[in-house]
Amino acid sequence: MTRFAKISAAAAIVLAAGTISASAACDGDASTETVLGAGSGALVGGLASHSIVGAAVGGVAGGLIGNTIGHSNNRADCRRAAAARARANRQAHDAYYIDRNGKRHYY
Repeated sequence: MTRFAKISAAAAIVLAAGTISASAACDGDASTETVLGAGSGALVGGLASHSIVGAAVGGVAGGLIGNTIGHSNNRADCRRAAAARARANRQAHDAYYIDRNGKRHYY
């Protein structure tokens, strides 16, 4: 197998594994993305350079990139959860009437 084919196959496997564990969670935890990034970076770095140093550098770079992506996903998940809560609260208080004193009463 050629060098390019090995790198392409490794990248495809890592991408497939990364999309399997995608779940929305607003918990501030980016460990899954960090581990996936470090593993894929080490794999690609090792295959590209055929050395331990390349694998180590790739692992560190991949871990940093994965951590950044994980925190970005968490922020997006938190925004989406907050918007859903706001929609639920709005829908719960849509039905109301105003009495003769001007006070609002919800059903």
